[in-house]
Amino acid sequence: MTQGTLGRVVMVIPTFNESANLEWIVGRLREAQPEVHLMVVDDNSPDGTGDIADRLAAADDHVQVVHRTEKAGLGAAYLHGFAVALEQGFDVIGEMDADGSHQPEQLHRLLDRLETADLVIGSRYVPGGSVVNWPFSRLALSRGGNLYVRLLLGIKVKDATAGFRVFRRATLEKIDLASVQSAGYVFQTDLAYRTVRAGLRVAEVPIEFIERERGESKMSGQVASESLKRITAWGLTERAEQVRRRLGRS
Repeated sequence: MTQGTLGRVVMVIPTFNESANLEWIVGRLREAQPEVHLMVVDDNSPDGTGDIADRLAAADDHVQVVHRTEKAGLGAAYLHGFAVALEQGFDVIGEMDADGSHQPEQLHRLLDRLETADLVIGSRYVPGGSVVNWPFSRLALSRGGNLYVRLLLGIKVKDATAGFRVFRRATLEKIDLASVQSAGYVFQTDLAYRTVRAGLRVAEVPIEFIERERGESKMSGQVASESLKRITAWGLTERAEQVRRRLGRS
């Protein structure tokens, strides 16, 4: 158990219409990591997810709920949860999905590696990592997107779009969360990129990612389009800064 050296750990779990999954995934995490706290951030789910979260929190002092009044995107939910976790003094703040695609039984891999890193990502695309039940087209899109990120942003992270990760408190404090504007799934790439640019240590550990079995995926064409546009803009900015630095040295 690594929490003793890392301090207090909380996993932030954003939810929108996850009534079929929430109790199941919370139970698995509490069993796998009894010392880890959970924060459910619910975006006013009409299917009763927030009520389930409240019931779980009432029965377990390691579970808490943050209720939001609107569905404003994954990034907005995480930023809200991070702000609450920082205010509450947690030393390690993590992310994971509510749908079971991130296995709580593998969280120890991320926490163990955080002993010598500032951000640890549970990666599908490092040796030992894998994806279960994705069609080839979606796997190719994900791998291609991560390759695009590496080439355009000049970072070595293999799975910058992954959402199973843990941050040291100091990392989140250093990367200026107040200036993050990414609302959708590109939020994951944004924070990985900011961590690298801040000169902090990013590590990846292999995980087995399992496609959800219950409920509907929140990924859409609009989300993918937002990600592509933002990453392209960041990449062009990065290249322009590199040119200016080179010209300044000449």
